[in-house]
Amino acid sequence: MFILRSVQHNDLKDLFKLSQVMTFINLPADEDIISMKIDSSIKSFHHPSKRLWENYYIFVLEELESGEVLGVSMIHAQHGTDHEPHFFLSVGQESKFSQTINTGFVHGTLKLGLDTNGPTEIGGLILDPNHRGHQDKLGKQLSFVRFLYMAKNPSRFKPMIHSELMPPLDKFGNSPLWEAVGRRFLNMNYHEADVLSRNNKEFILSLFPSENIYQTLLPMEARESIGKVGKETEPVKRMLESIGFKYTHEVDPFDGGPHFRCPLKDINLIKNKISGKLMATDHFDLEGTEDYLVTVTHSDYDFLAFKTAVKVLEDGQVAIDPKIIKSLRLETPQEVTAIPFY
Repeated sequence: MFILRSVQHNDLKDLFKLSQVMTFINLPADEDIISMKIDSSIKSFHHPSKRLWENYYIFVLEELESGEVLGVSMIHAQHGTDHEPHFFLSVGQESKFSQTINTGFVHGTLKLGLDTNGPTEIGGLILDPNHRGHQDKLGKQLSFVRFLYMAKNPSRFKPMIHSELMPPLDKFGNSPLWEAVGRRFLNMNYHEADVLSRNNKEFILSLFPSENIYQTLLPMEARESIGKVGKETEPVKRMLESIGFKYTHEVDPFDGGPHFRCPLKDINLIKNKISGKLMATDHFDLEGTEDYLVTVTHSDYDFLAFKTAVKVLEDGQVAIDPKIIKSLRLETPQEVTAIPFY
């Protein structure tokens, strides 16, 4: 069985191992940084700050039998402040026309923008490659658990939810847009800029071009990467669109990856959440059940969830397999929250 739970201090080694699977700002391959992020997450689950940008929530996927952490995902309660703005490139168009020669053009444009009162951001999803394609859809569980937590605790987050997706990169892991624009103005490679931006974003505003960048002047591979996602990210894009997220016509200023957003209240999973009293039953069959991601109260965890078949009863009670109640040592009755898993 797999569970989804809040991160704990003893997850450090497993998270460090996962950090080497994929390069993410949110989970760098540095044990000291990961340890600080774990501390921050534990504090956020226990006593979230009123200054939302200080709150980071890290969720892990654990295989109960082995105790191994196989995946991770995250929420940053607010991405974008006066001190660390949220930067983006607006993707637009500009029309040019000459009456003299009766000729006109529509040019694609990019323009740097920033937000100092940013949205809640979801990100940092990594799954052990050996468990991709699993019948229990472990990657989707890691993604959905963030929406389950927000459904249960909406006051901890901003009204708008934001996601940044990975664009297509070349065989060396470089961004065509960065090579065409960023490198020429910042004089560093893509990964150097990525690392520097973790702690200091001043250089972006100071050195990046502030006026329209005409896509016509960019190499073909750079133009074609703007707002696109890499092959491995296509399933994530389809999933976000299926639950209400839409492309904002804004992209990452470094790599051109698209930004997607949806109001918290409009996310399908959250609109279709259920709450009820979990009851222990002697008999349970799958007829009339549906798959849900369920969060329960447990003395060992700040947050605990799992995917299971749920039967919603007419009296506001919910029933699950009693074997799960026993194996997880769940107290019943107790109030639970769940979102559909489809």
